[in-house]
Amino acid sequence: MGFNKANALAKEGRPFLIISDFKADNVEVIPLSELEAHDIEYCICEDYSYKEHEHFLQKSPLDFSEYKKKFDAVIEKIKAGETYILNLTQATPIETELSLDEIYSLANAHYKLRYKDQFVCFSPEKFIQIKENKIHTFPMKGTIDAATPNAKEKILANQKEMAEHVMIVDLLRNDLSIVATNVEVEEFRYIKKINAGAKELLQVSSHISGILDSSWREHLGDILQVMLPAGSISGAPKRSTLDIIERVEAYERGFFSGIFGVFDGQSFDSGVMIRFIEKSSDGYLYKSGGGITLDSNVRMEYEELQDKIYLP
Repeated sequence: MGFNKANALAKEGRPFLIISDFKADNVEVIPLSELEAHDIEYCICEDYSYKEHEHFLQKSPLDFSEYKKKFDAVIEKIKAGETYILNLTQATPIETELSLDEIYSLANAHYKLRYKDQFVCFSPEKFIQIKENKIHTFPMKGTIDAATPNAKEKILANQKEMAEHVMIVDLLRNDLSIVATNVEVEEFRYIKKINAGAKELLQVSSHISGILDSSWREHLGDILQVMLPAGSISGAPKRSTLDIIERVEAYERGFFSGIFGVFDGQSFDSGVMIRFIEKSSDGYLYKSGGGITLDSNVRMEYEELQDKIYLP
């Protein structure tokens, strides 16, 4: 229903916000003219001005032994040939004095969304962007603490990170090829600096593009449905990897690692909902994770999961 509504509104040229959960089972499409009544805020800003603030998140990480069980289960599935790369995520209880409204206001990010009093995300990662008849995607895979000596050189030379990134780029090229022609990698493995609370992270991205039919607005919802779940936060091959995620993670991602985007009447822009705080009956949960391959180190992956828990 949600994707069909997106098709209809885009065909009419009516601006709207679309929000999809990870599995693309729960999809909301809201005309921008009606957004105020829904208690939803969003911001898409390429060139935001960084606002300094204190960092208010206290985390209670999953015990390492529990994480290792899940990690080892993924490695066994990789050895069995059922997946090559899988984005393993977990929910970490956090404490903060801030409301979701305040978190949304303070966070620095290209893509921000507050959904009622249920969750807030502040993501650095694009999903897809469509301008005129050209579609772009920017998979982000590979993270290192910017304070590490020679951090840029180390992350780009790391063979495990290279293999992980190549697999995701290949997956996204295949996804784009379903909806577009002339698919190409315009820029491969470039570095973006991310403000991560008390530290800075370097993250590795690539830029892939393709050409859409001139009638793409009539099929915008269909394009999104084909592309979901986003490859960078699921894995490859996608179908079998999603089955493994369901069994191994043993918690509900919900809207975390879904997407939200805005059609402005002509163009479309969207982000992957990572860096995500959700309100539960037991308090706040911060959902985060990272890509696992056969060469992954369990201790480093566990630390990466924690490094991604911050208020930017």
